[in-house]
Order: sequence, then C-alpha cells, then structure tokens
Amino acid sequence: MLRAWLQSRFPTEMDFDDILQESYLRVLQARDRAEMASPKAFLFAIARNLAVDRLRHRKVTQVESFADTDVLAVLDDGEGIPETLARNQELEFLTAAIQALPDRCRQIFTLRKVYGMSQADIARKLRVSESTVSAQLTIGLHKCTDFMRRRRERDIS
Repeated sequence: MLRAWLQSRFPTEMDFDDILQESYLRVLQARDRAEMASPKAFLFAIARNLAVDRLRHRKVTQVESFADTDVLAVLDDGEGIPETLARNQELEFLTAAIQALPDRCRQIFTLRKVYGMSQADIARKLRVSESTVSAQLTIGLHKCTDFMRRRRERDIS
C-alpha cells in the first residue's frame, strides 16, 4: 500500500525499494524510543519526507553536475581573451618566421621543434650529418628570432 501511494505521488524513476526500507527502519527506531499513536501515519510521513529529500537531492545534483560540466568549462581559470589573442598572434608570427626560412633549414627546424625528432634521427632521415642538422637549427633559430624582432618593432612603430 505504501509503495502504491509513493508511486502515485512521485516520479517513477525514483527507487521506492530504498525509501520503503529506510522508512521501516526509521519507524522501528522511533518505536524503540517512544510510544506511537498512529504508526501507519508515521510510516507514510517518513516515506513522504524521504521521497521529497531524494527529489531535492536529485535537483541539487543535477544543478551541480550542470555547473561542473557546462558553466565551469566556460568560466575556466585559464587564459583570458587578451592572453589568448596575444598567444595566437605570436603563433602566427612564428609560423611566418618558419615559412621564411630556406627550404632545408625550414625542414630541419620543423622536424626538431614541431615534431620533436632528435638531431640524430633528423640526420638519418635527411641523409645529412648531425653537425649539419645542428648548424641548420642554429641558423633557423637566429633567423626566426630576427624575424620576430623585426615584426614586433614594425608593429610597435
């Protein structure tokens, strides 16, 4: 009778077995402490309160999970818009600097800095000496630094 009453008043996705068991347990605990005038009414009141508590908890949990996944992803403590724009602009400058390198230098520089290959692996892949790879990396680094410096000075003035 209690299960039917709960099902008629609360959503069907609620776990009524847990509510029934908890309700019976609380009635038995209360009976040990004091005399009950109406145990059936008391049982129904406890079951109703437990069901309402579960609904409240479910709503709070849904709000918290929504906040955790959707809102907090937007309100990230990471970079703000100015920092992101500056980083993207620097990345564009670096890409332009790398594109301005001579072919062999650009190829070696990209393999090392973008793909993270070791100098020995680059030398084997391109069939050049490791000292050539080292020299081309140094040249590429200096040319990229100069390119970025010139671009920054041009943008400032």
